[in-house]
Amino acid sequence: MPIKIPNELPAVKTLENENIFVMTENRAITQDIRPLKILILNLMPTKIDTETQLSRLLGNTPLQVEIELIRTSTHKSKNTKEEHLLAFYKEFSDVKENYYDGMIITGAPVEKMEFEEVDYWAELCEIMEWSKSHVHSTLHICWGAQAGLYYHFGIKKYMLEEKLSGVYAHKVDYKRSILFRGFDDVFYVPHSRYTTVKREEIEATKGLKILSSSDKAGVYTVTTPSGKQIFVTGHSEYDADTLNKEYTRDKAAGLNPSVPENYFPGDDDSKPPMITWRAHATLLFTNWLNYFVYQTTPYDIMEIGNK
Repeated sequence: MPIKIPNELPAVKTLENENIFVMTENRAITQDIRPLKILILNLMPTKIDTETQLSRLLGNTPLQVEIELIRTSTHKSKNTKEEHLLAFYKEFSDVKENYYDGMIITGAPVEKMEFEEVDYWAELCEIMEWSKSHVHSTLHICWGAQAGLYYHFGIKKYMLEEKLSGVYAHKVDYKRSILFRGFDDVFYVPHSRYTTVKREEIEATKGLKILSSSDKAGVYTVTTPSGKQIFVTGHSEYDADTLNKEYTRDKAAGLNPSVPENYFPGDDDSKPPMITWRAHATLLFTNWLNYFVYQTTPYDIMEIGNK
C-alpha cells in the first residue's frame, strides 16, 4: 500500500523516481479505508532530506500511511525556506486537539547543549507530555531519543571524547522483541552524535527495556513494555550520502573530523560510501508500523487516549 503525502511535497518526485508507491491526497480521498495517521515532529535542519528519508521508509509497507508534518514555533529554521514550511508544516497548536496512531520525533543538532538550554525545550516537553494521551506509539530518533529518555525517565546524556560517526555492527539483546522480528544476527546502523546514554542507568530504570545494542555505538533501541514509547539512538533512516554530507560540512567548518568508520570502502573518503543498513532500516520501520501501531491502535482514532 502507498504512503499518502501532500501533493506538492518535494519527496513525491524523489520517491516516485525510486519506484516507491506514493499516493497523493487527491487520489487517497477516493479510497474507503482508514489510513494510519503518523505525525512527524521534524527537528532536523535539513528538513526536506529528513521528510524524504522518513517518507521512503513509511511508504514501503503494506499499510496506507498518512503523514502530517509539524515544527516547533519557538525556533526559526535557518536551513529550510519559509515558503516550504508554510506550505507543508503545521505548529503544535494546530494539531494538539487531534489523535494519531503514531508519531516520530527526529534528531536535532543540539547535543552539546544541556536540554534546558535548547530554545524549544519547553515546547518539546509539552509535545512529549501530550503524546502520552494523544499518540498510540511514539518513535524517538537520535537526539529525540535522548530527549525523550531524559524527559520521561530522567536518563541523562553524556559527552563522548570525540564524535561518534560511522556505520556500526549491532545485535539484538532481547531475542523475543517483535520490533526486531526478521533481523539478522548482526545488522548495521549509521550513527552521528557527540553524546551517549549509559546502559546501566537504563537497566536500573523501571519501565524500560533495552532491545538492541552495539559494542562500539552502545545502546541502540529502548522501549517501554507496551511499545508506546520507543527510543532509537541511531539514524537508520539516513540516505547513502548523509554521513558524507555531514563529514564534508564539518571539514569545511574546520572541525577536523575523523573519517566516518566503516562507511567508505577501506575508510578511504575518496571512494563512494557503501550502503549496508537499508534493508534493516526498512524492516525496523515496517515492524514498528505493523506491530506497535497497526495491530494495536483502535479503529476509532478518538479512542487512543483511552487505551
